[in-house]
Amino acid sequence: METYESIYAVVRRIPYGRVSSYGRVALLAGRPGAARLVGYALHALRPGAGDEVPWWRVVNHSGVITNGYEPALQQARLVAEGVAVDDVGRVDLRRYLWDGEEGPAAYFTGSACPSSSG
Repeated sequence: METYESIYAVVRRIPYGRVSSYGRVALLAGRPGAARLVGYALHALRPGAGDEVPWWRVVNHSGVITNGYEPALQQARLVAEGVAVDDVGRVDLRRYLWDGEEGPAAYFTGSACPSSSG
């Protein structure tokens, strides 16, 4: 689906160690107000999607992990990237939010080491 591809393109740009929200991804993909569509697109990636699209870097507008599919995996991946997640699954957006304005993202794929940019 073309709409999903535009969402995936934005999610691929989220830098290692940063997060974005469903709504922000929708806005950057040219679909303002379509946060729920972003959730559908990311859910469609699993299972077996691999790490081509770093879905774990998308949280809700409050910074909370709301992924009903594998929240423990999402939290583990964020923590592995150095993102602090509190005991209720919340990320401090003031510290980790990507606003879409930064340079190209280096994102984690399998055992590859991330670059220092981002």
